[in-house]
Amino acid sequence: MASYTRPLLMLALIGGILSSAAADDSGYVTYRSEASFEDVFFGLRSAIEERGLYINSVMDIGGMLERTGKDLGLEGRTYTQARSIELCSAVLAREMTNENPARIVNCPFIISVYQRADAPGVTYVAHREIPPEERAGSPAMTKVAAMLQSLAEAALSW
Repeated sequence: MASYTRPLLMLALIGGILSSAAADDSGYVTYRSEASFEDVFFGLRSAIEERGLYINSVMDIGGMLERTGKDLGLEGRTYTQARSIELCSAVLAREMTNENPARIVNCPFIISVYQRADAPGVTYVAHREIPPEERAGSPAMTKVAAMLQSLAEAALSW
């Protein structure tokens, strides 16, 4: 299991937030913070824009699930708030598809910010993990993994 707790602990001590990150066998890297949903989401948008990356869309996943759950007669609530940002880096997209054309499935990149209904006061940031075996021998995928981690950490430190 990969862990990025040391750099995030430093951010927590400096920024006054509690956060951690972990990748598990699910294929996702999840970070958590006690910062507000809006602060973390604003931090993510800002980090994306500051790096000159393009935001394709902002998706209100929580709202969609709330609406469709009611329409389908499903009880219970997974999130109090949940949004995903779909983004693109033309440079990284070109580099990774030049290495392997099948990597087109990684475009666009998506990072989600959410609060779970069963964990009030905790904000999560999640993205797909770029597995070590995919990063091995791939400068492009190593850069993609670093970009996703950097954006998530920046969102938490806002």
